[in-house]
Amino acid sequence: MMFSTKAEYGVRVMVELGRGTGGDPIPLAEIAARGGLPLAYLEHLVARLRKAGLVDSRRGSRGGYMLARSPAEITMAEVVEALEGAIAPIECISEAPDGSIVCARESEPGHVCPTKLLWTKVRLAIVRTLQETTLADVILDPAARGAALEQAAPLAWLDAHLEPLATGATGI
Repeated sequence: MMFSTKAEYGVRVMVELGRGTGGDPIPLAEIAARGGLPLAYLEHLVARLRKAGLVDSRRGSRGGYMLARSPAEITMAEVVEALEGAIAPIECISEAPDGSIVCARESEPGHVCPTKLLWTKVRLAIVRTLQETTLADVILDPAARGAALEQAAPLAWLDAHLEPLATGATGI
């Protein structure tokens, strides 16, 4: 799955806001210049983040944007979903209002999608990772981030959870 520049640039904006000093608003033009990002595009993204309740704005000469909550209270799932919409590894997979995963190719009675389990597992791994990662985790300094990754042992988790795919076992 490849996220668009909405997620990439939006996460970068959130990181800059999270690194902001003392909760003072940061002008979007400053963030754009610092990251070499297009200001008009960032305005569009920040509007989505604001609508999702992730950022606040202040008008005026000392205005700009700031986080609506602390970085530790904002998950990357919230950020990515505000920018990209529902997370789906391929077009035919989506989440129903009741939380179940549906495949558009299963609309005909008796038709079972042979790859639904695979894409459901991929989606689950992506969503879980985004839900378990806060903005505070992302803005950690590199040394602290390295220590956190060693503690989390993400490769061991992936190996344990994706092993059934390699053996043909089904059971998510």
